[in-house]
Amino acid sequence: MMSDSELNPAAVEIGHFFPHPPDTVWRVLTEPDLLEQWLMRSVGFDAEVGTHFIFAMPTEPSAEIACEVLTARPAEQLTLRWVDLRAKYPARWVVDWEVRPQGRGTRFLLTQTGFDISDRRQKMARNAMERGWKGTLPRLRSVLDRV
Repeated sequence: MMSDSELNPAAVEIGHFFPHPPDTVWRVLTEPDLLEQWLMRSVGFDAEVGTHFIFAMPTEPSAEIACEVLTARPAEQLTLRWVDLRAKYPARWVVDWEVRPQGRGTRFLLTQTGFDISDRRQKMARNAMERGWKGTLPRLRSVLDRV
């Protein structure tokens, strides 16, 4: 286990334990109807390396995130390249979800990289993303509890 001093300040790194098997967590990460229930609606998503798709953000005005699947190892790891197409200053990030069996459940590690924290906007975006992901995990747990 890493201590806080070992974490990358330019990345969002969040670990969480879910009392659900890795296969169930993987389903909720990769089945579009389940993914939409905790994250957002996807258009063209398939958990296959090289797949390009869009996340439709339910904001006003609406926004779109262009994504590409970089890694897809069932019940282990899903990595996406991600860029907000409507951002005034678009940034490219990599979002990685690792799924590992632990006891009677799953250790989930979310890592988002690509932030240049020497840039004030990017540092603010990094902090906002961390808050956003922490707020998203309870929704993920809620979907897991229903599957």
